[in-house]
Amino acid sequence: MMIGLLIPLAVAAVTALPTPAAQRSVSLAMANALADAALVLCRAMNRDAVVAIVDRGGNLIALQRGDSIGPHNIRAAERKAFTALSTKTSTSALAERAATDPGSRNLANVPELLLLGGGLPIVHAGEVIGGIGVAGSGGSVSDEQCASSALASLTR
Repeated sequence: MMIGLLIPLAVAAVTALPTPAAQRSVSLAMANALADAALVLCRAMNRDAVVAIVDRGGNLIALQRGDSIGPHNIRAAERKAFTALSTKTSTSALAERAATDPGSRNLANVPELLLLGGGLPIVHAGEVIGGIGVAGSGGSVSDEQCASSALASLTR
């Protein structure tokens, strides 16, 4: 008799739907503003580049390529952005860790990751919401400067 009373309660508990996650992500407007800012800042250093922005799921949201940049840099910028998002760290710090920490050396063998400077996570209100990757500006240091300056320009 008691089991019969508990069945409706158990069914109700099992069929109650959990609420969906509410997460922030990079918007198209934000992605375009970041890409524009990165290219302007690269050009201020007399450099051109490719800029890729991915959302929190690693999906490409915006891509801009300077006229003089080789096509291989497109994939590099996208992979840098994905790597920064996925690892929640700069790609230059990740490259350094893989080079100096024996426990991290295998990161270089993960095909989706690109351990070259120029990728940074996009952080909003303490939460990683996307990634920015810059490639083709003449090296990892200048790629990262363009990406970092672009992120800083949005917080001013």
